[in-house]
Amino acid sequence: MSGLLRRLLGGLLTTWLVATLCFALVRALPGGPFDDVEGLDPVIRANLEAAYDLDAPLPAQYAAWLGGLLRGDFGPSFRYRDTSVGEVLAEGLPVSLLLGSAALAVALGAGLSAGALAARRRGTWVDTLVMGASTLGLALPNFVLAGVLVLLFAFHWQLLPPAGWGSAVQLVLPALALGLPLAASVARLFRAGLLDALGEDWVRTARAKGLSEARLLWLHAARTALVPVVSWLGPAAAAVLTGSLVIERLFAIAGLGSHFVESAFNADYNLAVGVVVVYTALVCLMNLLADAAAELLDPRLAEPAGGEA
Repeated sequence: MSGLLRRLLGGLLTTWLVATLCFALVRALPGGPFDDVEGLDPVIRANLEAAYDLDAPLPAQYAAWLGGLLRGDFGPSFRYRDTSVGEVLAEGLPVSLLLGSAALAVALGAGLSAGALAARRRGTWVDTLVMGASTLGLALPNFVLAGVLVLLFAFHWQLLPPAGWGSAVQLVLPALALGLPLAASVARLFRAGLLDALGEDWVRTARAKGLSEARLLWLHAARTALVPVVSWLGPAAAAVLTGSLVIERLFAIAGLGSHFVESAFNADYNLAVGVVVVYTALVCLMNLLADAAAELLDPRLAEPAGGEA
């Protein structure tokens, strides 16, 4: 079995295990999807539970849910009446993907530039400043950074809107709040990778032949230095997705993160599990793509023929 197929099957198994655990946990929580309706007649409650199969034994509910999941049907939403979970996910997923892509673009753009600058100015005040800023970025939660950005750019300087969704300018602050802490990790990884690569014999040989430092850094050393950064992109996807839960609520963005928080408050079992399944599948896919990209940059990471490590 090839390594790619093995990782793909591992991702599917992980998604199923996480979905099953989430299915059991949301139903073990106290309360139900109709508890917030005041004065609900017991007969009407019983009819609603029967309509959504909530009166069936838990194994029967799981079998029905799993069968629907295999067909791509997450079931109906308990909160948004006459609306399926698939429709809610189809509405919120593009929003979260756009925000996550913008955050990763900020992380890579700022992180690679800062890491390269620190590597070229190793041991100087520039290097110290970049590493100090990256340490602060790693320690600062994204919701705290979001508050600082809103205070400065929305209320003090009044350059950007504080919340909302629908225009390019409304994407700037949430993308910065979500991407800048990740840029700190990129900067440190890329700096360390560049310093290791620039110390190799083949780089010193190329430097002795008269190649400029910029060409050495970006055309030669960067390929090797990018391997840890690319490998980091898989776990970074998880950080973007989990971070978006808070950022989307703070900036009033109707993405998957906001829907997940609402589903938790409203005991919308199907929607909560549906969001978790999509998040888990995205993380597994990003890890798979990151592994493939790392092997393209450094073929030594690929398994030799025959599957032997």
